[in-house]
Amino acid sequence: MNFHEFKVRVRYAETDQMGVVYHGNYAQYFEMGRVEWLRNLGVSYKSMEEEGIMLPVVSLTMNYKKPARYDDLLTVRTILKKQESVKIEFDYEIENEAGELLTTGNSILVFVNMKTGRPTAPPEYIKEKLKPLV
Repeated sequence: MNFHEFKVRVRYAETDQMGVVYHGNYAQYFEMGRVEWLRNLGVSYKSMEEEGIMLPVVSLTMNYKKPARYDDLLTVRTILKKQESVKIEFDYEIENEAGELLTTGNSILVFVNMKTGRPTAPPEYIKEKLKPLV
């Protein structure tokens, strides 16, 4: 399955003076989605880093359609868009409990060797898990 969903409830601290989720917090929801997408695939972000591979974000875009508010139960959908060479790309959709699309996004990340700081191909075990999905 090339997508994964999880639910998160908006905490008061994530809202701004207008009572809506502060725009910067959507990046955190996207990150949580990526981590859970990988975990669902059987890849632990922590284990990957312990093996010397990190996955920094090199591009992030968001499109806000409707506001999320305090105590809303959000569904964050993370969708694998593609994996080529040293990059992996995800799309995101965030909906409220009524099924209304609130926010969409996209991120591109690069596999990086932590010792050299240089881009690298994903580890073989990750390539094998991604192969049927791309």
